Amino acid sequence: MTEETKTNFIHDIIEADLASGKRTEIITRFPPEPNGYLHIGHAKAICLDFGTADKYNGKCHLRFDDTNPAAEDEEYVQSIQNDINWLGFDWGENRYWASNYFEQMHDYAVELIKKGKAYVCQLPQEEFKDYRGIPTEPGKEPPGRENSIEENRTLFEQMKNGEFEDGACVLRARIDMASPNLHLRDPALYRIKRATHHNTGDQWCIYPMYDFAHCIEDSIEGVTHSMCTLEFEVHRPLYDWILDELDIFHPQQIEFSRLNLTYTVMSKRKLLELVNEGLVKGWDDPRMPTLGGMRRRGFTAAAIRTFCGILGATKVESISEIELFESLVRDDLNETSLRAMAVLDPIKVILENYPADLVEEFELPNHPKKEEMGKRTVPFSRELFIERNDYIDVPPNNKFKGFFVGREVRLRGAYLATCTAVEKDSEGHVIAISCTYDPESKGGSAPDGRKVKGTIHWVSAQHAIDAKIRNYDRLFTVENPLADKEADFKDLINPKALQVTTAKLESSLAGAKPGDRYQFERVGYFCADLDHTANSPTFNRTLPLRAPKK
Repeated sequence: MTEETKTNFIHDIIEADLASGKRTEIITRFPPEPNGYLHIGHAKAICLDFGTADKYNGKCHLRFDDTNPAAEDEEYVQSIQNDINWLGFDWGENRYWASNYFEQMHDYAVELIKKGKAYVCQLPQEEFKDYRGIPTEPGKEPPGRENSIEENRTLFEQMKNGEFEDGACVLRARIDMASPNLHLRDPALYRIKRATHHNTGDQWCIYPMYDFAHCIEDSIEGVTHSMCTLEFEVHRPLYDWILDELDIFHPQQIEFSRLNLTYTVMSKRKLLELVNEGLVKGWDDPRMPTLGGMRRRGFTAAAIRTFCGILGATKVESISEIELFESLVRDDLNETSLRAMAVLDPIKVILENYPADLVEEFELPNHPKKEEMGKRTVPFSRELFIERNDYIDVPPNNKFKGFFVGREVRLRGAYLATCTAVEKDSEGHVIAISCTYDPESKGGSAPDGRKVKGTIHWVSAQHAIDAKIRNYDRLFTVENPLADKEADFKDLINPKALQVTTAKLESSLAGAKPGDRYQFERVGYFCADLDHTANSPTFNRTLPLRAPKK
């Protein structure tokens, strides 16, 4: 059993339903609104919805809840489908739209009017809030609640025909203005909204509210278990009321806790603020918690699925530590990433006794533990680049593995070399170091068996590829950017969340394609960005090789 399909309280309910004969087939659904990109919080729902259907040999519908044309866009429709497929799930033939059911929903609304269970309210929304009241005190009956059935049918027909302005009136359920649950105090079912719909064009100027549409969509599609996050728990009595009043197939709504992550915001509205105000470079900016952003940064679908599986489905709201998620990403990347050598802060090494016109080629493994991943050829020449921090004038302790004058170091997979001198600029910064190499140590082994303490990576200066490196870090400087309700969360953005540098890469990376992932040895995990080309190599740092110390 995989992490995605392990048993949880929802599966216990499903198994009881199957055992009792209440259900013989399991149908779930993932119902995104096409008004933004999916984020890692949605990934938990996707894994639960699709994973549950897979576990019980059922079906999971992808249904776009496109009931608000003013906020929806075809771009979001495509991105949602791409993200679900990238996570490893497929809806097959089961793709649906709320808009496919608009005629049926309208007829159900008329049915509620005929039963005296719905009425047209012409109070402005702000005024209705005063009538609705607070949970500890009963509300007041709004004007129009006692209209006759015929009056309400006529008014609703006029709404449909465009005889009222936007916001002039709504169709409300007639339930209980004294209910302690505010969602049962005559909630809105339909509103007027003149906007061209991406599926139905200008056919409609009234659109169903989400709470009215959602349960009907579930019913029409025969969904057996409708899984929602905990904020919908107080909406469930309305979900049940609508289905019971219409006397149609009744799915079971079950709520679970949403995924919250430290150093992250999950609110689609707040993410949209970041995009619209130019604080990030689009929905798929690698600093964003969107699935598109995570994919672009180099996070893997497998790690996300594992993370969601570990969290499981519970009723307890909590905030998961991003360190756990990042450790799972590292574990997956360590197993699946090709190795390469890249020098992010280069200084030059000159091998004084190496022939100036000689170029050798060394075969290095693409993965130290997986022969099936093959090997690559890396050129070696008299002048190399190494990391600046692999040289020091005076080592602080015997743990230092790099060069200092007199120190012999192994150049990974090539030769042993000893530092003989250092060149600095007028400000004391190291420009280059001079070394001698041992021609008998080809491959990095001393012929006399002497021990060499350090091994460092390198890149041939003659063959190096210049690349842009986008170094990404957490988007916010605090664990919970929304903890202070009075503060502006945007003031907590990490100014160092993106830093751009240049690097020297080994020549094998000339063949990298956008989305290819690598472990740059001794440095970290990197991914070729979407705008990466052979002429303009660009890599995103996914994560450092190890978690930073707290």
